[in-house]
Amino acid sequence: MAHKGTTLRQFQDRFPTEESCLDHLFQVRYGTDFHCPKCKRPAKYSRIAKRRSYQCQWCAHQVYPTAGTPFDRTRTSLRDWFYVMFLFTTTRNGVAAKRVEREIGVTYKTAWRMCDQIRKYMASLDSDDPLGGAGETVEIDETLVGGVVRGKGQGPQLQNKSIVLGILEKGGELITRVVPTRREHHLRPFIQDFVLPGTTVHTDQHASFQNLGECGYKHERVNHKVFEYVGPTGCTVNTLEGFWAMLKRGINGTHIHVSGKHLAKYLGEFEYRWNMRHVPHLMLDRLLYSFTR
Repeated sequence: MAHKGTTLRQFQDRFPTEESCLDHLFQVRYGTDFHCPKCKRPAKYSRIAKRRSYQCQWCAHQVYPTAGTPFDRTRTSLRDWFYVMFLFTTTRNGVAAKRVEREIGVTYKTAWRMCDQIRKYMASLDSDDPLGGAGETVEIDETLVGGVVRGKGQGPQLQNKSIVLGILEKGGELITRVVPTRREHHLRPFIQDFVLPGTTVHTDQHASFQNLGECGYKHERVNHKVFEYVGPTGCTVNTLEGFWAMLKRGINGTHIHVSGKHLAKYLGEFEYRWNMRHVPHLMLDRLLYSFTR
């Protein structure tokens, strides 16, 4: 059964006020059945006006649902934070800090910090468990992100580019990593860390992938140089190529430029949305929950 993502109207109905956002954090963090950490009695907490806190009705002990989270000690309203997270989970090409600045009326510095924190949490949510295994198929490919191509090869002309390795299990999850170079001795350790032995591995004809058969994989290659995009045995990296296209549209169209220093967080953002694409209605709840851990 196909699931639809959260609509703006649904989001507004669910979080109409600042108090509703704080109540949600309280329920997620403490639940409805717990004991007061001070008096040890079954919890009966009431909201404290003009504070982001709740008070035990037995001993007046206060708890702060935002304590220890990115929401702590910020003057930006929780509803604004929740709205920006909603944008991140419903867009396909990313959210620019300038858009956040315009829509919620904060400074660019605040908007950039909010976006940076959200990307950091999105990147931390995806599992790094190895993919594949006997009977499974994994696509592996690398791409260049950012900068301007000045030539071919591995020399100084690529110093303005970031190299990204992608590993995608067919019908499963995706893992991306920024790698130092496109050479075999840099790519192979990542592949062996994230792909289980016995997996059928699909790659293109890049020289760095030519010896993967020695690593316990069934290696099949597709030859893009002769305009072959699906090999005779069904070998293809088209799904991963589709992800690269979406990633680059987001970076070039929304962000214009992403520095190598922050690229890993942007990759984590796109990776999170890709891996949750079949359950888009859960994206926002999972992200909100991660902020309270």
